[in-house]
Amino acid sequence: MKTLDSSPTAQQTGPRHIGSFTAAGGRVHRFCSLPSLEKTGYPGIARLPISIRILLESALRNCGKPGTTAAHIKALANWSPDGQRTEVPLSVGRVVLQDFTGTPLVCDLAAMRDAMVRAGSDPALVEPQIPVQLVIDHSVQINHARSADALRRNLELEYDRNAERYAFFKWGNAAFENFTTVPPGFGIIHQVNLESLAKGVSETDGIWHPDTLVGTDSHTTMINGIGILGWGVGGIEAESAMLGQPVTLVAPDVVGVELTGRLPEGATITDAVLVVTERLRAHGVVGKFVEFFGAGAASLSATDRATIANMAPEYGATIGLFPTDDRTIDYFRATGRNDADVAMLEAYYKAQGMFGMPMPGDIDYSEHLQIDLGRIVPSVAGPKRPQDRIDLSDVSETFERLMAAPVGDGGYDRAAELERRSPVAAAPDMPEDLGQGDILIAAITSCTNTSNPEVLMTAGLLARNAVAAGLSVPPWIKTSFTPGSRVVAHYLTAAGLMAPLEKLGFGISAYGCGACAGNSGPLDPALDAAIAADDLVCAAVLSGNRNFEARIHPSIRANFLMSPPLVVAYALAGSIRVDLTSVPLRQGNDGGPVHLRDIWPSARDIEAALVHAGDAQAYRDIYAVSDPGGQLWQQVDSPAGTTYEWPASTYIARPPFFEHFDADDDADAAIEGASILIILGDSVTTDHISPAGVIAPDSPAGQWLQARGVAPAAFNTYGARRGHHEVMMRGAFSNPRLRNRIAVGIEGGVTRIEGRGEPLPIFDAAEAYRAMGRPLVIVAGREYGSGSSRDWAAKGTNLLGVRAVIAQSFERIHRSNLVGMGVIPCQWSEGVSAETLGLDGTERISLPDLKHPIAPRGRTRLVIDRADGAREEQEVTLHIDSAPEAEQIAAGGLGRLILRRLHAAAARQDQ
Repeated sequence: MKTLDSSPTAQQTGPRHIGSFTAAGGRVHRFCSLPSLEKTGYPGIARLPISIRILLESALRNCGKPGTTAAHIKALANWSPDGQRTEVPLSVGRVVLQDFTGTPLVCDLAAMRDAMVRAGSDPALVEPQIPVQLVIDHSVQINHARSADALRRNLELEYDRNAERYAFFKWGNAAFENFTTVPPGFGIIHQVNLESLAKGVSETDGIWHPDTLVGTDSHTTMINGIGILGWGVGGIEAESAMLGQPVTLVAPDVVGVELTGRLPEGATITDAVLVVTERLRAHGVVGKFVEFFGAGAASLSATDRATIANMAPEYGATIGLFPTDDRTIDYFRATGRNDADVAMLEAYYKAQGMFGMPMPGDIDYSEHLQIDLGRIVPSVAGPKRPQDRIDLSDVSETFERLMAAPVGDGGYDRAAELERRSPVAAAPDMPEDLGQGDILIAAITSCTNTSNPEVLMTAGLLARNAVAAGLSVPPWIKTSFTPGSRVVAHYLTAAGLMAPLEKLGFGISAYGCGACAGNSGPLDPALDAAIAADDLVCAAVLSGNRNFEARIHPSIRANFLMSPPLVVAYALAGSIRVDLTSVPLRQGNDGGPVHLRDIWPSARDIEAALVHAGDAQAYRDIYAVSDPGGQLWQQVDSPAGTTYEWPASTYIARPPFFEHFDADDDADAAIEGASILIILGDSVTTDHISPAGVIAPDSPAGQWLQARGVAPAAFNTYGARRGHHEVMMRGAFSNPRLRNRIAVGIEGGVTRIEGRGEPLPIFDAAEAYRAMGRPLVIVAGREYGSGSSRDWAAKGTNLLGVRAVIAQSFERIHRSNLVGMGVIPCQWSEGVSAETLGLDGTERISLPDLKHPIAPRGRTRLVIDRADGAREEQEVTLHIDSAPEAEQIAAGGLGRLILRRLHAAAARQDQ
């Protein structure tokens, strides 16, 4: 593998405090010892949060390498709960990708190699410097369900639809030495990471250190449940990490969340994570680290901890870390890890003084919150956001209240339509009519819960009891079960619980991301027509972590997150308006009512079933398979070569971001006379900005595809077409539930030129502005860019010609992605918004004082020129958080900056 120091300077290596520890067999191993460092004038290291100590170990071990200096060691060793925050590096050990976000990343790497060829440099210098593992898990769609052959048919359709993408991945697998691919149908990125990829500790150059990573999925944080530091980043930042650059961040505040008590019988860990999400989102932890501690945390299994860690993006934290302790060791053993590796993990963390669950008073946190697990009750979250938790007893009443509530308050503004029903065209297995709140999708989906045997066993036992009572799920409800790994089917079958799940329609439809990722597949056309006829608010129930508008299915407006057993229960009930705590689900065999409490499994039954989930040999056998993709993967034909040939395709194309990458910086970054492309409100997600789901035939992307001979039936999804910029830039802001205040009263991806005239697609408006030579800005409210880590939300913004986004606040990953694409994130002063300023899209916006390099977190003047000639000024904060981010903005994006450095280093080497 070719390597090259692509950094502009290198520092002198400092002392690394090499210590030794003894593991299994009495062998002595070397490590960078934090206890040793503590004795040299840093007496508070043992009281630092675990995550800060892992950052400190990385700085100590990598001191003297590009981007890491002794000053970083000092800053981290002296971290205090309320101290000054400076930028620090983390040199991660590996990168994990899923295929939706991995596609554009591999396209970027291939395009970088082309750019190096054009510049006269060796393309092979663009090569991951650390292991990169891509798991193909996001492309499967649930076209087939409730049939014995659904798994096979969905997988075959997946391969057929995505042949061009999979050939590209196979090329990357061969072209890059440090890049491996897990084929479709094996599991999801997070569960494969937990059960197999994660090692806990690693060895580099004879020094043992913690396993650390970043991933191009926001729920990479699931790995925090087993003590491993990792989080989600955009593909842009992941490219930097894999090409050998440290991940830089401002040393964070660390919020300590003390868990007390134990979960009561009848409550699940899903109910607990919904409470955690509600509490932490209300408290405000965006941009912060969260660590869990206390007796309640110690009582949780590693898989329970992983469930809570998974939803860190939903509660807004960068991480949700549980420490390494005996529960972690138990998990590594139960999942079939090598005994020597498990012993090494335990010995290392004990040698560092980081083994065991902290108790109150052990660690100094920036803030301290407390959550009593003993007070958790069954809950759901929705219908539009994961932080909107509802007690199970209040779901029906809450839905009916939201039907009358204004849209701006999270409602539907349908007070007079609550009892409306729409007839359904006569067809087999279809209802006579549909009403508000009727459930049409019920999905036990992979993310969050299917790595947790307890909630799946509970769902299986509930299904067994329901079948025994004579209950069934209405045939028009689209049920599906998409486990995160093949191990799930093994232990459910061993426990005798797969058969009753299948009887209720929850047979396995795929091993991959299903409904939660927007891959629900189509509804029956008769149901779609009935919904559209009266614009009904029908419901989906799922065990995932995301329920944003139009994400699960474009026709379904109410989406509720819940535990797997509650998914089964609501599928039996058939409507979200059934109060499961008081109203019978259905009539049983004997004609009498059957309530949820009648079929909910006992704690004793759950414990007995869990014995089947601890088969370590099953994990070893499943993950030891030599050809996980089987014949379908073998049949994928892929090209060979150091560079990619870019054959004609509507799936994969060379991205335009690296043309003229070595052009001189423009010292004047000023924006003059920009038009406002769109004005958005609060909680705009990356699903709104760059949808992953259905491509509408009449959309700009749909029209582009049809013009190239692609029929609507072959469109696939936006997520599957992220390798083609022409599709993705046309899909930017095309979510059917987008609300743009320049086009008041219209839902969808439309705007008006200069705030006037007829509404037109946002892409068409951006092209019209481009023809005028007009720069663009976007104005938004709070929590702009929440949700998935998708870099196309920033890339699409860039390609539309947007120079800056001015919001009241940003979510962490999307803000970083904007910077990585050269788009300037600006934050209004507190109390200032588009609403208070009366912006309507007729204004012109200027940021006249910007010059490179932009001062991190600086303030600058924003000028508003109104259509009537009036002018006013505001001061905004430049949400560029560090000097490296300022460099990215100056270079026009992070990829261009890295490419410049690689080319410059190659030129120096040739001299």
